[in-house]
Amino acid sequence: MRARFFRGVPWLAILVLAAVLACAAGGEAILPHDPNDLDLGSAFLPPAWLDGGSLSSPLGADNLGRDILSRIMAGSRVSVIVAFYAILFSGGIGALAGMVCGYFGGRVDAALMRLIEIQQSIPAIALALILAAALEPGLTTVVVVIVLTYWAWYARIIRGEIMALKGRDYIAFARVAGVSTPVIFLRHLLPNIFNTLVVLATLQVGQVILFEASLSFLGLGIQQPDISWGLMLSDARQYITNAWWAITMPGIAIMLTCLSANVFGDWLRDRLDPQLRQL
Repeated sequence: MRARFFRGVPWLAILVLAAVLACAAGGEAILPHDPNDLDLGSAFLPPAWLDGGSLSSPLGADNLGRDILSRIMAGSRVSVIVAFYAILFSGGIGALAGMVCGYFGGRVDAALMRLIEIQQSIPAIALALILAAALEPGLTTVVVVIVLTYWAWYARIIRGEIMALKGRDYIAFARVAGVSTPVIFLRHLLPNIFNTLVVLATLQVGQVILFEASLSFLGLGIQQPDISWGLMLSDARQYITNAWWAITMPGIAIMLTCLSANVFGDWLRDRLDPQLRQL
């Protein structure tokens, strides 16, 4: 059984995600240079494999001489923090809303579903502009925008799961036995949707990282002196013609992280699906 579960494990994707987590957890102790250290003499230093490059800055330096590798490693912390809190809150709120909708039905379901439809009709970037005007752009604003954007995604999927589960015999028996609704939620429904929540959270990692990078690129997310991959793209876009590495390297970091999260999420979904596990 264990060998079957680990069949086809995407080790490369896991390795990339582990490296991102290690950079985020290691902090300044593992950075080769201070990511905010200015060295104008090393401005636009090319990567080590190009003429004029240096092994001390293997991925080169930006327009202010800041080491790109160190900034990418430091920026991973923001991505991990945003992904963690955004998924925690959006998943928690969406799962609770979906459970309430699917279990009670009727007017409660109709009211919450209308709210979900209204929320999904609002473009995420427009919502970010509104919140950025009302709040200070930064980490908190990014998390709030992502939570308000993605909770409805969880709610719709969990609602369908609960509607299928609430007709099961053990739920009817629990009701007849006088078990309270909160206990039914915690002991009978939540364990049965836990695998779905894990898969949804895994698949959302790449979406959250890409969304955070987009907000920071537009100036609505992380602000200086904090470091974000999207902010690195924004700073380097005007130098793309003479220092392509300054914008390419953080772009590759975003691509690899999002791709790895999606590949791992797809594999986890297949492994946790009871029907696919039999194949």
